[in-house]
Amino acid sequence: MDPLNLKKLNSARAKREGAVLLTNLGDGRDRLIREGEEVAGALGEAVEKAMRSGKSGVFKGGDDEFFINAHVPPGRIVVIGAVHISQALAPMAAIAGFNVAIIDPRTAFATPERFAGVDLHAEWPEEVLREMPLDRYTALAAVTHDPKIDDFPLAEAIRAGCFYVGALGSRKTHGKRVERLKQAGLTDEQLATIAAPIGLDIGAASPAEIAVATLAQIIEAFRRRGLAS
Repeated sequence: MDPLNLKKLNSARAKREGAVLLTNLGDGRDRLIREGEEVAGALGEAVEKAMRSGKSGVFKGGDDEFFINAHVPPGRIVVIGAVHISQALAPMAAIAGFNVAIIDPRTAFATPERFAGVDLHAEWPEEVLREMPLDRYTALAAVTHDPKIDDFPLAEAIRAGCFYVGALGSRKTHGKRVERLKQAGLTDEQLATIAAPIGLDIGAASPAEIAVATLAQIIEAFRRRGLAS
């Protein structure tokens, strides 16, 4: 690998940015392509597919053959609220390959006994997200139903460009939430990106079913996300 490309790749990894190392299998020359960088034609489509899926592979175009080595940060789900939905969502999300973190300042809910083996933070989101900032490879699900806890991370997720932002609550509850977030400086266009009520519409009733619907919606958003420009 070209030392300069290695330096660029390490920089992308440190910033949790996606990148592809494109190597011409004929002459050995390589090129680093960061997420959002345009590549023309069928090769560009193959690069974009690798960026979305995180899967590497060989692409043959004309007389040239390339190895597309995808370096994509692991998807992460940050759940605001240590509730029953979170208890069901955390193990399922881990099985699906996501890193999971749960944040809830309510120490009666955020206990190791209820969330064994989970990255649990019994602190206010403002404090946690200062040390663990959100990014484009993060999904945020706010499920406390408490504006004092949910509103700040929702606004932060939108500003950070998280690939998914979802919030629990009825349409009436969400309408009030939208008005509060507008007062915090967010636009109608930004607020329209919030998935609310949270999860795919599968008629979910129990906390476990809501967790299934939410995880499915997160996976859909991750695989169909727009790439940074």
